[in-house]
Parts: sequence; C-alpha cells; structure tokens
Amino acid sequence: MTTNEAAQAAPTPDAVRAVSRPEAAPARRSLGSRLAARAGGGVMRVFLVLVALFWLMPTIGLLLSSLRGSDDIAATGWWKVFSAPSELTFDNYQRLLDNPVITDSLLSTVLITVPATLLVVVIGSFAGYAFAWMEFPGRDWWFLVVVGLLVVPVQVALIPVSELFGAIGIFETTFGVIMFHTAFGLPFAIFLLRNFFAEIPRELLEAARLDGAGEIRLFTRVVMPLGGPAIASLGIFQFLWVWNDMLVALIFADSESPPITVALQQQVRQFGNNIDVLAPGAFVSMVIPLAVFFAFQRQFVSGVMAGAVK
Repeated sequence: MTTNEAAQAAPTPDAVRAVSRPEAAPARRSLGSRLAARAGGGVMRVFLVLVALFWLMPTIGLLLSSLRGSDDIAATGWWKVFSAPSELTFDNYQRLLDNPVITDSLLSTVLITVPATLLVVVIGSFAGYAFAWMEFPGRDWWFLVVVGLLVVPVQVALIPVSELFGAIGIFETTFGVIMFHTAFGLPFAIFLLRNFFAEIPRELLEAARLDGAGEIRLFTRVVMPLGGPAIASLGIFQFLWVWNDMLVALIFADSESPPITVALQQQVRQFGNNIDVLAPGAFVSMVIPLAVFFAFQRQFVSGVMAGAVK
C-alpha cells in the first residue's frame, strides 16, 4: 500500500470524534407540546361533542317543552319526556297556528326582515364598490365618516329618530322599522364590502375595462361573483340582527302588527302562564334564522375566511 493510499484509508479526526461521541438522546417534549399533540385526537373530539351538546341543551329543552302540554310543563321538567315519551304532542303548534297574534307577528317579521336585509346588501354593495374602485371628490373623507358611524350606538339615536319619524309620519309603521334597520346596517355593510372589494386584483378590472365593460357591467359581471362570500356573510348577519331585534321593534313597530319578538313579550306580560303558546312560538322564531344560517353556512365561512390567506 502506498503512502497516499494509507493516508486516505486512515480515519480522519472528525470521523474518530463522531464514532467516539455517544448518540445524543432525543430531547424530552414538554407538557404543553404533548397536550397540543393530543389535542387533535379522539379525546378532543369527544370533548368538542360534549361542548356542542351542552351549548344545544337550551334549544333541545325548548323544543321538548314546546311538545308538552301546559300541565306537564308545570309539573315536571322537560327531561321527563325521556322516561314518559307519551307526553309529546303537536297540540301546542296547532294552537299556535290558531293564534292570530303569533301568526300575524311572524308575517310582520318577514315583511320587516327581508326588505331590510335586501336594502342593506344592495346599497352596501354599490357603495362598497364605489369606495373601493371609483374616484370621486372626498372619497376618503366620506369613508372615514362611514367608519365613524360604526361606533354610534342604537340607543343614542332612538329619541331623535323617533321625533324625525313622527314628523314625517312613519313612526309606528313597518316602513319606519325597515328604514331604521337599513340606516344602522349600512355603515357595517359598506365597511365590510369595501375592504373585500379592494382585495380584487386591479389587473382583472382593467382587463374587463379594456374589453369595453362599463362600471355597471363590471360590477355585476366581475365584482359581484367574486364578492359572493362576503355578500352572503353580510346578508346572514343583517338577517339575524333584524329578525332577533326587539328594542327597535318595540319602539318603532306598529302596535297592531308587531314582530314576533314583541308579540312573544306581550304574551308574557298579558298571559304569564301561557307557556303552551310561548314555547312553540319561541322555538319557531329561533329555528327560522337557524335554517337561514345553515342554508348559507358555506358562503358564510368562505366570507369570514376570505382575508385569511391574503
């Protein structure tokens, strides 16, 4: 073996140290990291299911109470139906449908909620697009005014708006309630949609303009389809707020045809033991917005998460 071959065959000092050094023991994981690793396992899923059931317990109790007679409700709790399922009956819902106060109030609620939601979505969409992509004098200052209106509480405006509506003759009317909800829903709608529309790539809009699209066509053919998730989220928020509102309806709505929230409150005041009407009425008033939410939940989640990856 030559000298060069012997030198190449001889182990280097680094190799000797690597062989002689004992293998490093794996670092011990902290308690927090072990808990985080187990968070996605079966235990966490069981825990989340229990939390969901606990959160749904009042809804389940209201549903079961609405299916029991007034005597059974007064005697025992709603959980008694698990041992005595014969107590369940749909007679309460039949009496609910025969109660003109509740049925008229449901119609009044629909006549208030649907227009107030559509007006906010339509006007907010046009205004959000204008603030995002159109140039006009004082655009930024007007947008700051809109942002400032977000902090105005509803309670502050009740008295002056009541006087204004009384002066123009729309106090205690369905139209007045719609106008109030529309006015207070627009600042949030414009703020939300303007920020969402501003994230649309400018190149996309410029390409549409080069193809001859005007502002209306650009808004309807490009901006609206891309802004669908945000618009759906806004519609759900507005619908839930108007449907569940009682303060504005109690002050501005017509006392002869109040919304469902006010009608149920009047039932409590006039007939304290009328639980066989209150329970199904409360459940119906709650299940309708829940159905709307679950019908548009995909669009809602997409709209909420739209800015997370930008």
